Amino acid sequence: MADNVQIVLSAFEALFNKRNYAVAERFWSPNYIQHSAHIAPGREGLFELVKTLPDTLRYDNHVAAASGDYVILHGRFSGHGLPAAWVVADILRLEDGVLAEHWDVIQDEATREQSRSGLPMFGDRFPG
Repeated sequence: MADNVQIVLSAFEALFNKRNYAVAERFWSPNYIQHSAHIAPGREGLFELVKTLPDTLRYDNHVAAASGDYVILHGRFSGHGLPAAWVVADILRLEDGVLAEHWDVIQDEATREQSRSGLPMFGDRFPG
């Protein structure tokens, strides 16, 4: 299961942070199933979306957990051109060592003033 976490983290690093589509293609199945309301179908839909985002896009991971063929990431997407970073739970299913299916839950990151709990949504600090 630790291997699956490393595969997914490496895939996210290649696609979102390095924009290395040739390397990313090795991590995503050509038959990739996309359940996100924000992303067009398949691997191509995901890659085309990333190509439209600013070069400042960055993915940072906070927590990763695995259960069988599933990996859940709790991370932050910043630099995407929107007013607030996104804190995201990504759920991925792997098949034969590649990302085969994806679901997500996305929320704008709250500032200190917006947080009713008084705690940050990501890590131990509020966004700067």
